[in-house]
Amino acid sequence: MLTKSLVAIVSFAALALLDAAPRVQAQEPLRAQLAQYAPLPPPPLMQRPRTRIEVGPPPLLYRRCAVRYVLQPRPSGTVLFPEQHCWWVRGY
Repeated sequence: MLTKSLVAIVSFAALALLDAAPRVQAQEPLRAQLAQYAPLPPPPLMQRPRTRIEVGPPPLLYRRCAVRYVLQPRPSGTVLFPEQHCWWVRGY
């Protein structure tokens, strides 16, 4: 009984190997067709226009700011808090 099952397993394995060979050969024409549709090379990088720098007279007024830290009492405790003060100054 053991020999019959062993012979059956070997014969099924041989049939599977013989059946796989034509499938590999059938893929060759498909690979040749796919080679025609190879990905195209990337397009060339577009050059950006040069940045234009304009130099003109300074503004008549501009804003100047001073920043400092202040201790503020809060219900949870004293907190260090940033404070900013700004004013307008004439340009030179």
